[in-house]
Amino acid sequence: MTSIINESYAIHFGEECYVQLNTYVTKKLPSIIIVLVDENTMQYCYAPFIAKLETVAPIEVIEIEAGEEFKNIDTCTGVWSALIELGCDRNSLFISLGGGVVTDLGGFVACTIKRGIDFIHVPTSLLAMVDASVGGKNGVDLGNLKNQIGVIQPPVMTLVDPTFLETLPQKQLRNGSFEMFKHGLIADRVYWENMLAIDFDYSDETFESLIYQSIIIKNDVVQSDPYEKDARKSLNYGHTVGHAIESFCMASDDHEDLLHGEAIAAGIMVESYLSTLNTGLSAADFNQIDSFYQSLNLELSFADKEIDQIISLMAHDKKNVNGEVRFVLLNAIGQYKTDCVVSVDQIRNGFKLYLK
Repeated sequence: MTSIINESYAIHFGEECYVQLNTYVTKKLPSIIIVLVDENTMQYCYAPFIAKLETVAPIEVIEIEAGEEFKNIDTCTGVWSALIELGCDRNSLFISLGGGVVTDLGGFVACTIKRGIDFIHVPTSLLAMVDASVGGKNGVDLGNLKNQIGVIQPPVMTLVDPTFLETLPQKQLRNGSFEMFKHGLIADRVYWENMLAIDFDYSDETFESLIYQSIIIKNDVVQSDPYEKDARKSLNYGHTVGHAIESFCMASDDHEDLLHGEAIAAGIMVESYLSTLNTGLSAADFNQIDSFYQSLNLELSFADKEIDQIISLMAHDKKNVNGEVRFVLLNAIGQYKTDCVVSVDQIRNGFKLYLK
């Protein structure tokens, strides 16, 4: 897989990751290298990663607890304090080794400590590889509201080593693949159909190629619109509803927490229904998406009162304008429209018809 070289940062793959990492470290001569991990990546990923890092700089590890519930300012405060105690300065190098929580939070910490130090993302989950580590969005949740605090600043480089996927359970692989399906829905019908064809078989010999194509799709969108004024909004397809569902379940005693990808899959289902009513998504295309969603067997169901609570959470979506909820919807598979306004009744109907 050929490296993706952008104006301000690069994405490298496989063994080339470590060639480029060591070349960069040799040139930078960092005063200290700090590696952020959670307990999972400390156990499964740190040793093989650090064995390939060639440097005379001191290396320190900061470990945080795993899980979305720890992606918050309190965790940031702990990491900032640890960085100060370790003698972090403007020539330090910060490496986020982990899934989406570690890369999101790590990038935010690095962008804000000492008003910004160099950082590198090493995503170890499929979700982080195809989504969280690409595009320069760094941030944390505020209470149960997703990604309300953050900055847009790309890392020095992102290193995608697919061998880390061998440490993941099937459920986490499926979780990350939902963002890959989304990339097909907004940008490439053939890619969407190729994702359907592997039928969640992550041992399929074409899967690494699909990961690479997914990263290219997201990177191309980001490069065309780094600060989300227009085209980059398309990457939020399924997220207006999905983030609200995810936040609601995190705060609810009656619903289990959802993985991010599961919530986005539910959001894709509802927003596809909205697309049939507002932007001309055909019955044939909708039926493909519906069949995909039904095959997941997520068994999500919400009472009328809960649906209204979820809808109220959409008021915090970052695409909103003047208090008006704006959706990304599909004209067709592979074609989208941004800044769509839909009625609350349509949203309620979408929940009642498809999340039942």
